Amino acid sequence: MYCNPTHPKGKKWCGYIVTLDGIRYYISGDMDAVKEAEAIHCDVALVPIGGTFTMDAAEAAKLVSKMKPKTVIPTHYGSIVGSPEDGEIFRRLLQEKCPDIQVEFKL
Repeated sequence: MYCNPTHPKGKKWCGYIVTLDGIRYYISGDMDAVKEAEAIHCDVALVPIGGTFTMDAAEAAKLVSKMKPKTVIPTHYGSIVGSPEDGEIFRRLLQEKCPDIQVEFKL
């Protein structure tokens, strides 16, 4: 799997799982496609897809297809890093593998 040197494990940076009204949200922040993320169980996942200092759309789609949330919200793309088209690339790649995962855009 991809491991970006800007996110070393030694820093102990992390994402968060928050439960609100019985719905589990995973807020990843900047992250890479790491093995540990595959084991996260959530209903909604917010994952970066911009490709600069984070996963790109293809890496994120592969990871989310293993996590299998009900809904995913791609983040960190379309303005400072990545392009607005990355959202559609991510959706297409994810839907090819997991058509039941809903992709929500919040740009």
